[in-house]
Amino acid sequence: MLEYNLSKYLPSADELPDSDETPVDNELQELIPGLLKSILLILWAERMDWLFAIDMGIYLDPDEPPIVPDAFLSLGVERVYDEELRPSYVLWDENVVPILTLEIVSQNYRKEYTKKLEDYAQMGVLYYVIYSSRRRRKPRLEVHKLINGKYQLQPGNPVWLPEIGLGIGCERGNYSGVSREWLYWYNEAGKRYPTPKEQIQQEAQRAEQEAERARLLAEKLRELGVDPDAIA
Repeated sequence: MLEYNLSKYLPSADELPDSDETPVDNELQELIPGLLKSILLILWAERMDWLFAIDMGIYLDPDEPPIVPDAFLSLGVERVYDEELRPSYVLWDENVVPILTLEIVSQNYRKEYTKKLEDYAQMGVLYYVIYSSRRRRKPRLEVHKLINGKYQLQPGNPVWLPEIGLGIGCERGNYSGVSREWLYWYNEAGKRYPTPKEQIQQEAQRAEQEAERARLLAEKLRELGVDPDAIA
């Protein structure tokens, strides 16, 4: 548990740098978290107690640079502060440690399996998710759960995260016009939640089915000598 001496002046998020100015190594570091966030915005549209941040700095100490995951999820925080949104995530202001962090391994190795593993464990992040599409002999998706201060690799794909109420896994699909393996959210039965595009397509299909049923019913009524347009 992180503790801060609140009698000491601590800067706010607005007073701290909001970027480490390190560019992402490839588009996947933006697109994969972006897909996960877009699905959450549908699933949790009515909830205002969560934050899924992409490439946002997490400050543990005002005198140290922030830790910047590719993405992280916090529960029990304000989703929106004001119209300017958050420039960074300051733990002494939020008082909530992220429950999940995500790292997308790129060609430029960034200590995802060493120092970041230690950093997130020390911070108290419950789930640390690592995805590497370049792996061949080991699982491309690793979900580590913090148990007694140590991360333990969780089996399966998808992996159910009971504290979050979602599962996370990977499978092939199409997003942003690219067909490849993507990360998705799943329900407890292992069924994948649809992407925004898929949900629109499903709703359009349901509307077409309803229209077809209405057309067939109207035809049947006419065969029986009933004018469907005259039925209130």
